[in-house]
Amino acid sequence: MAQATRNRNTLDRRALITGRVLSTERVISPPGAEIASIIVQARPERLAELEAEIAALPGCEIYARDARGKLVVVTEAPDAGSLGTMLNTIQSLQHVYSAALVFHAIETA
Repeated sequence: MAQATRNRNTLDRRALITGRVLSTERVISPPGAEIASIIVQARPERLAELEAEIAALPGCEIYARDARGKLVVVTEAPDAGSLGTMLNTIQSLQHVYSAALVFHAIETA
């Protein structure tokens, strides 16, 4: 009997892949925030305009700027989904060539 109970409680690869080990309990995020750094490559002649647009987004600030068209943006969001939305928002701004997440951390309260 002890062997059967132990086998039922062990984690096997197939059960993990097929989702049979998942519980119905909701995962609750830790208190705090998600922080990230995003490197933005943009048109150099539109950098000041783009910098103002990004700084106006909630939770974003420009940490560094390069005259050749690069910005380092630091952002804070309540969860990973909001952080992803922010990255997509920045990527879709006019005159942005690319936006790449280069650092991500969860800051606990």
